[in-house]
Amino acid sequence: MSENGAGRAPRDTTIRETTALDLRSGATVDPPTSPRLPVHATAAIDRGAVPPPRTLAEPEPPAPRTVEAHLDEILAAVPQPEPIELAVLDAQGLLCAEDVVSARALPAFDQAAVDGYAARAEDVAGATPDAPVELAVVGETVAGAAVPTALAPGLAQRVATGAMLPTGADVVVPGVWTDGGMVRVQVHAGVEPGSWVRRAGDDVSPGTSAVTVGTPIGPAQISLLAAVGRDRVQVRPRPRVAVLSAGTELVDITTQPAPGQVVDVNTYALAAAARDAGAAAYRWGILPTERRRLTEVLESQLLRSDLVLIAGTFAADGDMVQEVLAELGPMRFRQVTMHPGPLQGFGRLGRDDVPVICVPGEPVAALVSFEVFVRPAIRSMLGKRQLFRRTVQAISAERLLSPLGYRQYLHGQVMRHPDGGYVVEPLGGGDEALLARMARANCLIVVDEDVTEVAEGGLVTVMPLLLGG
Repeated sequence: MSENGAGRAPRDTTIRETTALDLRSGATVDPPTSPRLPVHATAAIDRGAVPPPRTLAEPEPPAPRTVEAHLDEILAAVPQPEPIELAVLDAQGLLCAEDVVSARALPAFDQAAVDGYAARAEDVAGATPDAPVELAVVGETVAGAAVPTALAPGLAQRVATGAMLPTGADVVVPGVWTDGGMVRVQVHAGVEPGSWVRRAGDDVSPGTSAVTVGTPIGPAQISLLAAVGRDRVQVRPRPRVAVLSAGTELVDITTQPAPGQVVDVNTYALAAAARDAGAAAYRWGILPTERRRLTEVLESQLLRSDLVLIAGTFAADGDMVQEVLAELGPMRFRQVTMHPGPLQGFGRLGRDDVPVICVPGEPVAALVSFEVFVRPAIRSMLGKRQLFRRTVQAISAERLLSPLGYRQYLHGQVMRHPDGGYVVEPLGGGDEALLARMARANCLIVVDEDVTEVAEGGLVTVMPLLLGG
């Protein structure tokens, strides 16, 4: 009762087709002995994703497009926002958009790398615990001392980490290798020239790049930028994402829903997901149902946003939101070979051709669609090299069924197997839009289009849903 991936030709895994690497590694399992799943049973599993048979009088519907085709269209259309200059702390988490060339040497002077004694290597050569070398101690230098000192042969000077090295000294003997003497010190180990010394320019020399284009700016990069004297830096900005919901049945979370009404959770969930992906997300809320006001809202969001994200249950005919979107630019809704949420929309609208992505209004399908299409778009706008979440192969703890011709995304819990590798347990069968189950999930299980069944113990592709990952 299955079709597995055995014997399939290898797919293209070029950089452009990153989704082929992350989402299309359809797991293969040993062929079961039961007969192949019939077409009518596959349609039943799909819970309505596969359309019913047509009559001869009906026109031929457009062929569904693949996940890759829809994603490629989105990625090709999303803009690359121009770099902006930010204070270094505000730049955290963004990509550097300039080569930061240092005008300073780091460190700026020869300094001690450890608390101990500055000395000449030739004076302590051959020292051992049984035959220590004794040197006279002449003063002490601490970090921040501005007056350089000099060291004659046969002498040592106490130094603190970061302190300027006396002229003539070429080693620092760690204090733990001595008796800690204040007037005279016994050195219990010889050290090579240059040991425990930071030479001027060893870290960064003047005229070299401290931080390069494309480097993610984290705490270490902020430390380096501050060290070379930069309090501001050019970065790739966070894309501005407006999040809206469409539906006459929707009410805000502060309203007690009446019979037939549904609380708008999508703008909250999708705004949170966009922020986690790195965007500056703005939750607008529920779109108005009056046409003129609806047009005004959409036009204003196109003016203020780099990307507009709308969740809704879009009807095939007579849907006012679709009509208004079409008036603002070329907008197309298509069936995509995925489950849940096969109906997806995309267009570039307004005077600036702002990308508008429409995802299903059912909350589970909305967040799955975000992972597949919107999150990679946001990361592309941020300039990230890795657009997609990393995936792993895991052993399925249960038998899985999937509609033929559709890529199935199931929520699950993935964990380390005691014997190594991963094991994943699905949460539901893919036909239940339950928020509590989705909230317990830590991964998406991805079943490829031409796989209708994965046996218990078979391998599946798993996408861990790590926060910020």
